[in-house]
Amino acid sequence: MEETEFNALAEATLARIEQALDACPAGIDYELRPGGVLELEFDDGSKIVINRHSAAREIWVAAKSGGFHFRPENGRWVGTRDGVELFAALGRLASEQSGETVELN
Repeated sequence: MEETEFNALAEATLARIEQALDACPAGIDYELRPGGVLELEFDDGSKIVINRHSAAREIWVAAKSGGFHFRPENGRWVGTRDGVELFAALGRLASEQSGETVELN
């Protein structure tokens, strides 16, 4: 996959994550920063950072419980270690950090 194609796909995915957060009743604060970095902030001050990594052609997620990498595969972003889909993983991680059930679709 060419870098331009990857960046367009990653940007669309970050926008989809923003839409999912807007629809989420948990009220998670977030900010899209330059360079394709999306920061989610929780009431306790903890954060989840989601960013595109162009060189690796992956989306990386940093949370309290660790770091996770996702690659595009058959129209989905899947975890490189466990095959878990990005939005399912984000829901689990956000639930852990917020103390509420968070589902991001």
